[in-house]
Amino acid sequence: MDDPLLYLAGILGLGVAAQWIAWRLNLPSIILLLAFGFLAGLVGSPDDMIEQEILLAIVSLSVAVILFEGGMSLKLGELKEAGSAVLRLITIGAFVTWVLATLAAWYIMDFSIPLAALVGAILVVTGPTVIAPLLNHIRPAKKIGAIAKWEGIVIDPIGAVLAVLIFEVVLASSGEATSEAFWVVTRTIFFGVTLGVASAWTLVLLLKRFWIPDFLHNTFFLAVILVIFAVSNNLQPESGLLTVTVIGIALANQKQITVRHIFEFKENLRVLLISCLFIVLAARITPLEMFAVGWNGLFFLLFLIVVVRPASIFISTFRSDLSKQEKIFLCFLAPRGIVAAAVASVFAMELFHKMHDGDIPVDKLGPLTELAEKADQLVPLTFLVIVGTVTFYGLAAAPIARMLGLSSPSPQGVLFASAERWVRELAKVIQDAGFQVLLVDTNYRNVSTAKMEGIPAHCASILSEFVTEEINLGGIGRLLAVTPNDEVNALACMEFVHIFGRKEVYQLDSYDSGSGRRESVSNHLRGRDLFAEEVDFYQLSRRFAAGAQVKKTSLSEEFTFQDFNNMYGESAQVLFIIDDNSNLEILTSDSTTDPQPGQTIIAVVDPVEEAAEQTDG
Repeated sequence: MDDPLLYLAGILGLGVAAQWIAWRLNLPSIILLLAFGFLAGLVGSPDDMIEQEILLAIVSLSVAVILFEGGMSLKLGELKEAGSAVLRLITIGAFVTWVLATLAAWYIMDFSIPLAALVGAILVVTGPTVIAPLLNHIRPAKKIGAIAKWEGIVIDPIGAVLAVLIFEVVLASSGEATSEAFWVVTRTIFFGVTLGVASAWTLVLLLKRFWIPDFLHNTFFLAVILVIFAVSNNLQPESGLLTVTVIGIALANQKQITVRHIFEFKENLRVLLISCLFIVLAARITPLEMFAVGWNGLFFLLFLIVVVRPASIFISTFRSDLSKQEKIFLCFLAPRGIVAAAVASVFAMELFHKMHDGDIPVDKLGPLTELAEKADQLVPLTFLVIVGTVTFYGLAAAPIARMLGLSSPSPQGVLFASAERWVRELAKVIQDAGFQVLLVDTNYRNVSTAKMEGIPAHCASILSEFVTEEINLGGIGRLLAVTPNDEVNALACMEFVHIFGRKEVYQLDSYDSGSGRRESVSNHLRGRDLFAEEVDFYQLSRRFAAGAQVKKTSLSEEFTFQDFNNMYGESAQVLFIIDDNSNLEILTSDSTTDPQPGQTIIAVVDPVEEAAEQTDG
């Protein structure tokens, strides 16, 4: 293809299409992104449209944004449960991975020790570009999800720094190696942490004093992140990854200003960047180039999956508080992604330039020549590992998590924002039907009563950070905002849209929707209208005060929905339907209620005597 405009637009279109198709088919998006990338490579390589140095610079800047967004998702409070395991994984686990991957590259791939050590360091990384989409797809339990997220984000700068360290040591003479290694690590940590903390503090100060207008917040943060990343990398190669990660963590955990809008913008940007980056980098290399590494490459990939990752997990978490199921799950979650590809490409280019620029001292040509002998296999081998690990872990991780009881494929649980009497009765019936429920209310008496009735409940505001950050929402997939305050309901829906998605946040009217009263909250701020139009908070409260009950009724050919209506009268209001596949359907104002035999309905019914009178009348 000769038209760069059409090619780049096609890359964007393919990325979004892959994300949408993956969502529709309930597949990990990274698998389809890689497949679409190889298809794009058949049309033309990005190297034909953009110079390699510029392309890799764009990739590096994109990775910086992704790591910054990943850092902003890391809450220090998560380390109360996950801290020990995370520390073990990014230290002992990273070391074990590097040693075993190095030995495998040396023995299986017949690489020299320096090149094998470099390959081992590059393959230490996993990263948010592959971990985040998988976790979004799997939705594991809170603790193990936090561990996987922290490991995947923090390990990126560690692996990149380790690769730089090994590269510098190889170029140094033997007497200078130890000293050079020490200074590389020292400089990287110094510039990464210092620039990261200083940048975060400056950004907080600027926002706190309102020196940045609202319309520039997102753009200003993006520009600062990219500039600081470039400056840090210029001062010390690959320290920029650590710098932007530190900025993200620092901003996410400070309490002086809110950065939620920044996070949401970067989250959307991350999806776009990942979609394009995977396709661009996959399009740069053909399957034939990966196959050129031969059977040895496949054995190397198999060794990483079967030996290296399990050994890393079980050695690093020995005598930790992780359960056997959690350790097994982590063994099935180590895909390599953009950072591994970018770092491998950068070092391959660096080796090429150093060998051909003629600026290397004669005494250092020996190790460099040895390192460059098989360096042409570095990028193809890395991509083989990326494709293999993404495919294997992408397909295996979710079923393994479900088999181990660490995730739900489609969370059916319901979070209720309220613990009023009628809410408790409704939640109890849903719980007895086999679905997870959780009640959140600021009224201590309501919460205490719910707990005595065996219903999980927390005394807190549904709008507090405690609910989203401290409460385990594993298995919960919907929000029902059913407080008597319409504004609180709307705010709760806005808060949980980014957790459950707009489809699964519901809001109950707090007043008679047919009374002609003006809406207290605009439609674009509300969740989906819960239950039928005539059903509101006070109507339900009055009915339960008059003796109404929640009934769970199984329909059959002998007892149809019509028979149900004949028994309980027209006042019976169906709220939920459990279908043939045991899925809980929540009825809304635009739902067409037509329950079929074999399904189960959950409805509010008036006392039988009153219902009979209404039917007779």
